[in-house]
Amino acid sequence: MTALLLVRYGELALKSPPVRREFESTLRRNILDLFVGAGLEGRLRGDHGHLYVESSDADRAIRLVTRVFGVTSVSQVYEVPTDRAVITARLLELAGARLTKGARFAVRARRTGQHSFTSQELARDLGGDVLDRFPDRELRVDLEHPEVELFVEVRGPRTYLYFDRSPGPGGLPLGVAGRLVALVDGPRGALGAYLMMKRGCRVGFVTPESGEKLAADVLTRYDPHARLIRTGDSAEAWTATVGETAEATHADGLVLPLVVEDYPTVRGRWGDRVIFSPTVGLTDEEVNERWESVVARAS
Repeated sequence: MTALLLVRYGELALKSPPVRREFESTLRRNILDLFVGAGLEGRLRGDHGHLYVESSDADRAIRLVTRVFGVTSVSQVYEVPTDRAVITARLLELAGARLTKGARFAVRARRTGQHSFTSQELARDLGGDVLDRFPDRELRVDLEHPEVELFVEVRGPRTYLYFDRSPGPGGLPLGVAGRLVALVDGPRGALGAYLMMKRGCRVGFVTPESGEKLAADVLTRYDPHARLIRTGDSAEAWTATVGETAEATHADGLVLPLVVEDYPTVRGRWGDRVIFSPTVGLTDEEVNERWESVVARAS
């Protein structure tokens, strides 16, 4: 059975129409790249503001899509025609398998396009239908703290039903900004590279032994095409390798794991090169906490 995923994206939807089209095209390519790299078949289509992915393995597909920069969330959805009787029948079928005795639930409805009902009316009526269909389960409507949420999204002639959302990394699609070279020598360097990837930059990783697994086992899960260049552990070795890689790839800048007191020395070493250090304001504890969430999403 083919599963259908509803993929949402946020920040790129705010761009001008030509830029948005370019960013959406890049987002599609990046999703398909991860599917190809994982050996998972999938089909992709879209409408205004969403993408839809069809796959035979919903769990694997969700794990892949939630690594794609630009994606804000993903849901496995059930698609039906926008017909009140059909929507009600399918929702009751799905709710019957999810709602246990005494459960607190809420119906969340939203719509786009012209319809004979409002979102509030649809949510109210469907909630009443659930209560009427399962009187023996002692269900309660709780809009503030429900145990189960039933989402109904009406998009023109098609309606999508779902129960939850898996968060994505957000940001911008990988490849819409410049090219950078990052020193990945530990969690601070790895997180810095990740944060610049989240802003749409393609990043090559220069890794001494201390950062090799972070780049190879985690960061490449977000960009399977990223270059990984190994270097020595000394400052002289990685400085030379970072510089040579930046020259060879025509990089627009460097990503370095700096703290504030490092800046005078680093500026003297790199001259006019653009340097990014997105973790400069974070403590080691904050870096480790954020990096753990990056690792969890990549697993």
